[in-house]
Amino acid sequence: MKIVADENLAFTEYFFADFGEIQQAAGRTLTHADVQDAEALLVRSVTQVNAELVQDTKLKFVGSATIGTDHLDIPALEQQHIAWSNAAGCNAQAVAEYVITALLHLKPELIDANEGFTLGIVGLGNVGSRLAVMAKLLGWNVIGYDPFVQREHVQHVEFEELLKKAAAISTHVPLTKTGDHPTYHLINAEALAQMKPTAILINSARGPVVEESALIADIQQTQRPVVLDVFEHEPEISVELLDLVTLVTPHIAGYSLEGKARGTQMIYDAFCNTFHYPATKQFETQLPVCEPYFKERDLKAVLKQYLSQIYDIARDDANLRSCLKDGKVDQKAFDYLRKTYPLRREWAAHGGPAA
Repeated sequence: MKIVADENLAFTEYFFADFGEIQQAAGRTLTHADVQDAEALLVRSVTQVNAELVQDTKLKFVGSATIGTDHLDIPALEQQHIAWSNAAGCNAQAVAEYVITALLHLKPELIDANEGFTLGIVGLGNVGSRLAVMAKLLGWNVIGYDPFVQREHVQHVEFEELLKKAAAISTHVPLTKTGDHPTYHLINAEALAQMKPTAILINSARGPVVEESALIADIQQTQRPVVLDVFEHEPEISVELLDLVTLVTPHIAGYSLEGKARGTQMIYDAFCNTFHYPATKQFETQLPVCEPYFKERDLKAVLKQYLSQIYDIARDDANLRSCLKDGKVDQKAFDYLRKTYPLRREWAAHGGPAA
């Protein structure tokens, strides 16, 4: 069997080498010719898996080691009778920890804010609900908006109320353009105008959830603190946007070693189910042991002392800003950052809590 895999997937050889030849490729530039004679395709969100890519191929399975599916043309896959799978929730813990790290980096005093700080979470799926649990471990007040799900541990409010009340807003929604609750440009000029001028905005979901032109105008007017891990025109990021945004990272919010490994594990399990192989491998066997920062110590005390050692988010910001070329981020440099990213470990690897 021939398997084509994105070169940035974790533990591909460990999980798939027993099944045949693995051909690794740059996911963003995959073509029909690359996959024409493959039976399985393993991707991430940078690959547009559409009819043009998959028609008239030998493909029987497409696995995406990602939470979202907006890059998968599911009707096209089903029309070609190609089984598919994603990895919903694989890096939810990593993204939740990313958001908390970003907030504490911008405002270290929030570690002791307790219920005096209100975090608004838009989208209460795997990531949003996980973030709510982690935020409550810090004593923060949490409010959430999601028209599709209810979570007992989150105070649910309407979108407009969340915009007005939250001291920080973090988005965790898929990218949708249709239906009763589309998320494309959900955070637009109208939404930004309803937020407190000092409220922090964090987007680690999908770039076009936030309307870039409206965001630029808002920051110019309010000096709002903003954290972006994803961008509307990614990988094209303008110097104008970079100069205005407080903290930027190259679409790596979910890039923990555990998250990456878990994502590959989930599509491995689906692959085995599709081809009727026994699923016998577990990613945990491949993870190295970490420094036990949290062992028998208070969560807040550890984060005060070791947060930058657990995850140095300022380094990611500096690395992305260093990719500017001719007024915008260089695409090759952006992709290289992601390809060579030193995967951080989740708090649980250091003996800490996991939601």
